[in-house]
Amino acid sequence: MTETLDIASIRKDFPILSREVNGHPLVYFDNGASSQKPQQVIDTISHYYQYENSNIHRGIHTLSQEATTAYEEARKTIQKFINAKHDHEIIFTKGTTDAINLVASSFGKKFLNEGDEIIISTMEHHSNIVPWQIICEEKGAILKVVPINDKGEFLVDEYEKLLSDKTKLVAVTHVSNTLGTINPVKEIIAKAHQKEALVLIDGAQAVPHTKVDVQELDADFYAFSGHKMFGPTGVGILYGKEGLLNSLPPYQGGGDMIKTVTFEKTTYNDLPHKFEAGTPNIVGGIALATAVDYINEIGIDKIETYEHELLNYATEQIKQIEGVRIIGEAQKKASVLSFVVDGTHPTDIGTIIDKLGIAIRTGHHCTEPLMNRFNIPGTARASFAFYNTFEEVDTFINALKRAVGMLL
Repeated sequence: MTETLDIASIRKDFPILSREVNGHPLVYFDNGASSQKPQQVIDTISHYYQYENSNIHRGIHTLSQEATTAYEEARKTIQKFINAKHDHEIIFTKGTTDAINLVASSFGKKFLNEGDEIIISTMEHHSNIVPWQIICEEKGAILKVVPINDKGEFLVDEYEKLLSDKTKLVAVTHVSNTLGTINPVKEIIAKAHQKEALVLIDGAQAVPHTKVDVQELDADFYAFSGHKMFGPTGVGILYGKEGLLNSLPPYQGGGDMIKTVTFEKTTYNDLPHKFEAGTPNIVGGIALATAVDYINEIGIDKIETYEHELLNYATEQIKQIEGVRIIGEAQKKASVLSFVVDGTHPTDIGTIIDKLGIAIRTGHHCTEPLMNRFNIPGTARASFAFYNTFEEVDTFINALKRAVGMLL
């Protein structure tokens, strides 16, 4: 074990980590659902509402100009973070779900026809299943699903068999929220492009844990959420290649996405504003940039290395508990540990260890088809961030042993 980060110092930046739950120090292992926020992000939100609060883009007064500058600088910060070519390729959304729905709706309206095909995978979050089902039903298109193996790995050979001249778009997760599997997205994208199909990557679980370079991946669309990367809820990002975004019709109509409006005709605004109708989550965008700055200051490579060590340590520990079975043992994994205890329901495990101050997630994790693939009702899931410690893993393992002893 080689700690590559000053964890004690980092933990001081997260006020919530100092609280107790049920009389025990909080152990927060539910980062896959939503991460905690550093004081710097909290301060950004407070400062905005105290000193800059105003609507953006349309005001000539000082507060509006300051808020507009901060918001657009945030867009540039995020552009650099994922290495987009242009800042106007960064579309602010409500989150990953909103971003995927935007593409499904706008792309589907313009380019999807009866008999066309969209490909997803077995491990997708409902947010990357249901929008495609809706647009396929509307357009008479066909949704195809790439299978996975028993370890929870994307089967590239089966994917290649599904690709055809009818494939119009491939939508897959970069990192599975349930299994932790890191998919070979660069290869997935390259093979889709050989068939002239576009690719959307759900990066919600990837961006907080590993370096993402959208140009290097050659992704057509890439979506992620602020609240999983130490930023606020209610804000996310859709990256899209400039030419593609220009070719798509608007997702929603309203203020700021227009140039001119008459009762006869409306002319739409340029990127990125064409896809940002109405007053956005201004402070959310600004605070998301603060979260990005925080990640950059620590170093995403150091974060990835440390979290990988945490995952390996927790995996080895949990394997020693009789009756516990890990779901998702891909060769390449992010910091997610999903498991079942045979003969018990995941909710019972989660409830017992919550009494000991430990927060994990239980259920199907918005991946019901994946649960069906493994013939289980759900899993218990511990998901780690860089502010977690090896000592917390020990506390979790001891609590899990206690819970298993009570239930079996």
